[in-house]
Amino acid sequence: MPERHVQTSLSFLHDLLGHYHPRNFAVRLWDGTVWDAESGQPAYFTLVLKHPGALRKMFLPPNGLTLGEAYLYEDFDIEGELEAVFGLADSLIDMHWSETEQLRYGQALLSLPEGGNPRTGHQGVQVSGQLHSQERDQQAVTYHYNVSNDFYALWLDRRMVYTCAYFATPDEDLDTAQERKLDYICRKLRLRQGERFLDIGCGWGGLVMHAAQHYGVEALGVTLSQPQAEFASERIQ
Repeated sequence: MPERHVQTSLSFLHDLLGHYHPRNFAVRLWDGTVWDAESGQPAYFTLVLKHPGALRKMFLPPNGLTLGEAYLYEDFDIEGELEAVFGLADSLIDMHWSETEQLRYGQALLSLPEGGNPRTGHQGVQVSGQLHSQERDQQAVTYHYNVSNDFYALWLDRRMVYTCAYFATPDEDLDTAQERKLDYICRKLRLRQGERFLDIGCGWGGLVMHAAQHYGVEALGVTLSQPQAEFASERIQ
């Protein structure tokens, strides 16, 4: 049985990634079996499958969330240059399987064991209601953001900005990089004194405060998270 799972996994990988070029990475299975990089290509990284059901955890159902959670729960790992993985990851996330491929890939994945690393801790929220309705979005936002402001303060910058920062140097601190990002947005928008600025999904208000303080706009932020709104209002006051 273990040998069959190895062969099924290798067959699936060949079928899924055989067309990927240049395949400048290797794959190592849980038993030590290695699928080397494409001939003549350096292996910039190795995709490591941690157990016989790893591919099932990664691709069933086939979407970015499934793949991301499989990485978070260590069903697979990456050894080597992490930046080199991005091209492959984008290709996998953007992949659209035909009905024939769904049937073929699905049969292969379902033949692999269900086992894997347990999904411990908080699981994804189960929301109800019409898609993109305020009621449904409120449930998702509450589950994600209302953990507590103190939790997010542990790892965000002092403005509590929850999007990527712009670093000028590798050793620059997060506060400086986030301020650069906020200013870059305001300059891209060409904000001017006296204009009105609306930030939908404003989080903890970092951008509206920066825009009002440094560009003189009348800023309004909207969030469905009560703790975020309270935090921003207190800081504005």
